Amino acid sequence: MATKPFKGVIKLDVRDSKPDWGPFTLPQAPKGAPNILIVLYDDTGQAAWEPYGGRIRMPTMQKLADNGLTYTQWHTTALCSPTRSTFLTGRNHHLNGCSCITEGAQGFPGWSGRTPAECMTIGQVLQDAGWSTFWLGKDHNVPEGDIASGASRSEWPLRKGFDRYYGFLGGETNQWYPDLVEDNRFIDQPYGPEDGYHLSKDLVDQALQMIRDQKASNPSKPWFMWLCPGANHAPHHAPKEFVDKYKGKFDDGYEAYREWVMPRMIERGMLPKGTTLTPINPLPEDVANAGDAVRPWASLNADEKKLFARMAEVYAGFSEYTDVQVGRLIDYLQQSGQLDNTLVFYCSDNGASGEGSPSGSVNENKFFNNFPDELSENLKYIDVLGGVETYNHYPTGWAVAFSTPYQMFKRYSEYAGGTACPMVVHWPKGIKAKGQVRNQYHHSTDVVPTILEACGLEMPKVYNGVEQYPLSGVSMKYSFDAKPDSPTAKKRQYYAMLGTRGMWADGWKAAALHAPLVSKGHFDKDEWELYHVDVDRSESKNLAKEHPEKLKALIDAWFEEAETNKVLPLDDRSAAELLGVERPTEEAPRERYIYYPGTSPVPEGVAVNTRGRSYKIVADVDIQGADCEGVIFAHGSRFGGHSLFIKDQKLHYVSNFLGIKPEQKFVSKQALKPGKYTLGIEFTREKAGEHGESLGSAKLYVDDKVVAEGPMKTQLGKFTLAGDGLCIGRDSGDAVSEEYQSPGEFQGGEIKFVGVTVEKAQYLDLEKLAASAFARD
Repeated sequence: MATKPFKGVIKLDVRDSKPDWGPFTLPQAPKGAPNILIVLYDDTGQAAWEPYGGRIRMPTMQKLADNGLTYTQWHTTALCSPTRSTFLTGRNHHLNGCSCITEGAQGFPGWSGRTPAECMTIGQVLQDAGWSTFWLGKDHNVPEGDIASGASRSEWPLRKGFDRYYGFLGGETNQWYPDLVEDNRFIDQPYGPEDGYHLSKDLVDQALQMIRDQKASNPSKPWFMWLCPGANHAPHHAPKEFVDKYKGKFDDGYEAYREWVMPRMIERGMLPKGTTLTPINPLPEDVANAGDAVRPWASLNADEKKLFARMAEVYAGFSEYTDVQVGRLIDYLQQSGQLDNTLVFYCSDNGASGEGSPSGSVNENKFFNNFPDELSENLKYIDVLGGVETYNHYPTGWAVAFSTPYQMFKRYSEYAGGTACPMVVHWPKGIKAKGQVRNQYHHSTDVVPTILEACGLEMPKVYNGVEQYPLSGVSMKYSFDAKPDSPTAKKRQYYAMLGTRGMWADGWKAAALHAPLVSKGHFDKDEWELYHVDVDRSESKNLAKEHPEKLKALIDAWFEEAETNKVLPLDDRSAAELLGVERPTEEAPRERYIYYPGTSPVPEGVAVNTRGRSYKIVADVDIQGADCEGVIFAHGSRFGGHSLFIKDQKLHYVSNFLGIKPEQKFVSKQALKPGKYTLGIEFTREKAGEHGESLGSAKLYVDDKVVAEGPMKTQLGKFTLAGDGLCIGRDSGDAVSEEYQSPGEFQGGEIKFVGVTVEKAQYLDLEKLAASAFARD
């Protein structure tokens, strides 16, 4: 924001001087400027929601669609962090350093996980121009190493142009026990699910509070709100009464759903007449990722059909419940007279998610650990799916169904199944058309330019002394009062995600045959397909042989865009490989960690890493009475983690392997009498299991005596994609073990500190370290 020159007069005496407030007056938004509300869902294809013809009721979205515009060819990057980065800056995701999710960052310009100074955010533009700016819900644009109490805040929302933030910084969170941040600090949730808590409800409560607070003092000031619920990302969590609304609605299966929904989409104008349905498993066997395969419904047994249908019911209930919560916000805006001049975007960040594997999961963390689900295990949870007991995700078949009529789903950027998403725009003051569709081809990079034009603003060419990258997107505002099939202003858009590639230009699309997360490489040998999407919306007819010149031109255009947007190198490694890459942090990984009680949870990205190695956990504890109990050390949740705690005067250690029952438990036999102890667990890794998990043996110690021992296994990947950090003296959020209830506060004694070592030193060394520290106390 440039400083205005002072035009007053300064003399020795103020009486002879003339003030000029110009340089010291903050900018005000243009008169009549709109509020901006973006409601950005996760993991939702076009065929899921009722406004597009789907079975999931969305009363709030339908109300907005009936009085606004529904876009039929609006696209994203095919993954959450990258799409969200385009919403933030209006530049392509690689220019934002966001090639994939932030947890997959690497040391290349397009992969860094940090937004470069050349990409000013829409929050910063609007904040400087006189808007209040609010961000609620999911972020997932903060580098993993920065999600920590003592880490840099450079990528956190308040440094990206937002006055207020309330939500979760990672890629996903438990909707019943979320990992919350308010502004710049970690907080505990205000109340628990037993009292009616759900994150979708909490986010809207906070959104209403922010706007009401602003209007109480600055009623003429417009605001910008980015509302990003956890829905519909896994875990799929919803109140049972909303899930039960859909009982039996998906019993016909995902292939039948595709056959049912496509005619409805055509009838509503979401697809052209004559659109062809694509196969459920379109990729050749030598290309496909087996984990993304769809099991034909007819091949399932009765139990599988029952379970899979219930998983879809949970997803539907999650979606509608969240929409109803957003409805409370829309109703308030209408009642307070703000809705008419609020530009609303209601949309999702990528296609439906196939991360639930071909057979679905009651614990999605298994996907990130390369560990298979078992039907017998999953069936145990069918009656509680969507509740606190599960971390569920439906099977790939529903991902294909909810992305009808397109090929594949989330992560596949070469096909519309990964990129074609719902988008409704509502702005009574700025859009004359009501209840119409728009068939212009657009992309998530186009939202920022649209906001700027609607607000009468431009993206600054220089910000904080840094010359800015040009906007990658084009404004969609021309389409607001255009005809449904008026020409598209956008000329071309590249796609690249986890080794998949595509190039759209002037109604044609080139797609490289490659699956994500397969570790096959050899991108120079990819076969390219060609689709005329203006005619063949579902990308069902490959015209590569009929139009080789057109295909070559699009391939050449992709490489031009790759050079301009810093796309290379391509990476198709597995989820475990990608998430397991060692990345620099402000605190370098070390062999010994010391933790103390009374601190916020330490996020997994910066906590001690016990994965794939031997480790020892030792606590220096003063037991002051027979009532001493509670958590000493806990990391993770009931869906994967480990905990050292005292219960019934005995020392317990539970290693919860991906939530699979029974828990691996080690318990001392003798009562712990009052006194000072060194308590700990030692795991010795011996070999890798079939799926990369660590197999070995554990010994539970009270001082230098082994009080319990036995075989144990630990998981390959993280306990969670985000959240449920390492805690001392309590267990935040969802408890690791069923042996206690969260928070399991330690009482009746004192924890001096807890030491964790992952080097090869003997147990005695760490015990001496504990004794030494105690002696200094």
